[in-house]
Amino acid sequence: MMHLSKLTDHQKILILSFVVGVLSGCAAVFLDWAIHQIKHLLNGDFWGTGIYEWQYLILPGIGMLISLLLLKTVVRDNIGHGVTKVLLAVSRNESKIKPHNIWSSVLTSSVTIGFGGSVGAEAPIVYTGAAIGSNLGRLFGLSYRNITILLGCGAAGAIAGTFKAPLAGVLFTMEILLFNVSMTSLLPLLLSTVSATVISYIFRGQNAVFACTVSPFMMPNIPYYIILGIICGFCSLYFTQTTLWLEDKIGKFNNAYMKWAVSALALGVLIFLFPPLYGEGYDSLLALLNGQELKVEGSTVLSFMMRSPWGVPCFFALIFFFKVFSMTLTNAGGGVGGTFGPTLFSGAIVGFVVARCINLLGLGVPEHNFVLVGMAALMAGVMQAPMTAIFLIAEISGGYALLIPLILTATVSYGTVRIFEKYSIYTKRIAQSGDLLTHDSDQAVLTLMKTADLIRDKYPRIRIEATLRDVVNAIHDSDAAVIAVVDEAGRFQGMIDIASVRKFILSTEQYDKVHVYNLMESTPEYIYYDEKMESVMKKFDKTGAWRLPVVNHDRKYLGFISKSRLLTAYREELREIAAED
Repeated sequence: MMHLSKLTDHQKILILSFVVGVLSGCAAVFLDWAIHQIKHLLNGDFWGTGIYEWQYLILPGIGMLISLLLLKTVVRDNIGHGVTKVLLAVSRNESKIKPHNIWSSVLTSSVTIGFGGSVGAEAPIVYTGAAIGSNLGRLFGLSYRNITILLGCGAAGAIAGTFKAPLAGVLFTMEILLFNVSMTSLLPLLLSTVSATVISYIFRGQNAVFACTVSPFMMPNIPYYIILGIICGFCSLYFTQTTLWLEDKIGKFNNAYMKWAVSALALGVLIFLFPPLYGEGYDSLLALLNGQELKVEGSTVLSFMMRSPWGVPCFFALIFFFKVFSMTLTNAGGGVGGTFGPTLFSGAIVGFVVARCINLLGLGVPEHNFVLVGMAALMAGVMQAPMTAIFLIAEISGGYALLIPLILTATVSYGTVRIFEKYSIYTKRIAQSGDLLTHDSDQAVLTLMKTADLIRDKYPRIRIEATLRDVVNAIHDSDAAVIAVVDEAGRFQGMIDIASVRKFILSTEQYDKVHVYNLMESTPEYIYYDEKMESVMKKFDKTGAWRLPVVNHDRKYLGFISKSRLLTAYREELREIAAED
């Protein structure tokens, strides 16, 4: 058998992508099993009859506290917002993810969701799969580009293993995670998702995750699907903006245990009033997909709303309204989970509410179809990934008969959101910090380039009070074109162009009379060592300078960046992104 070190990079990637897919599929299966085991342990029999509804007040908070303690004492790291963390790893950290993320997200999210936290397991398992790919790539000494491909394979495999949806896993990685996927990168992604799906089939069976029977698509319902798409677009805006707003509000609490106390209390009350908010909500989702009425009487003080025809859609509209709060409170209070599952749940609720209102007006539409299509529409809007939404919902439900309304509604929802919001719930904050990778190769290159990597400190430095004699000595020992001038604390003061000093070299009588401050010139701009490359490029364009000094935030001199060095690094990075094996 050929030793792995003798294989080409392309051969290594193909083998490792298969391994990553298998491991990601196993992780997805284990997380699903762990959540269900914890739920089974904490079912109604454990609490005794008559007080089952009181667990809604207590259990989610307990799960959040356990997760918080695990994070503080065992993991000692912030692992929330899994998909966003993966995006940041690609743009900021050369696709390197810490090894503990292989198990820490699974552990904490299983406790959070198993105890009733109102979040999804998909983002944590994506983080887990990405960590598997990243660390396996680093173990075999692969390049940044190939580690990134394996990271994407892990994330794609995680989605495929969770939903038994190989195509959706590939599309998720291409639309949301990776800024540029070539055709040669597509084969590893497919290998990973297929292997993860097979693992899921072995352990969880081959039935669709949300198996349901859909009614045939009817052309007269197209206007109603368009209306649903527009409504889901605005609901997506509400979902994204409310999540970020509430995160900022809760983030103002400095004490983690105070965040937990406030979040746990508010979450308990919400779930007590609206039991479908408990856990992932997939049981309620399945009921809606199969045209079943949800039975919530006796489990909530608001059950009286279910006795009125119009009260039912109003009750579920409130569930959608508060799902964003319950999800954000769970994560802010120390729980670990994602927005992926809540997006599916919320889309189903919106689809049901719209269809029920249409039917109450006497027009007649299949509610379970609208539930299914609503899931795709809200996902397309919140995640701004319409292709992923369309094919994921088709794969997890077997609803390919509704492909036309899925495409139509997801497209309308996505188009509606894009009028008002450029970024998805995953990329909004990253875009604000300037670390977002995009499918625009030029923008991706600028994001991947790091100012600190381009600094050259080959230039002599001289104190501002020095004399011409010191300058001549510095020139003698260096072939650099400029000399950096600093003060006694090392702060940059200016620079000396060696070409302009040559006229003084033969005037030896001036050596001790002329000082550096008589010779130096100021620079039109400074570059800070952690400055975004896009800003650096703008400074070079604005000033027309060939080189600019780099300083820290105390203005201490670190070196220069030249335009030639900048353009060379840009070309190398662009060639790396566009490289074909």
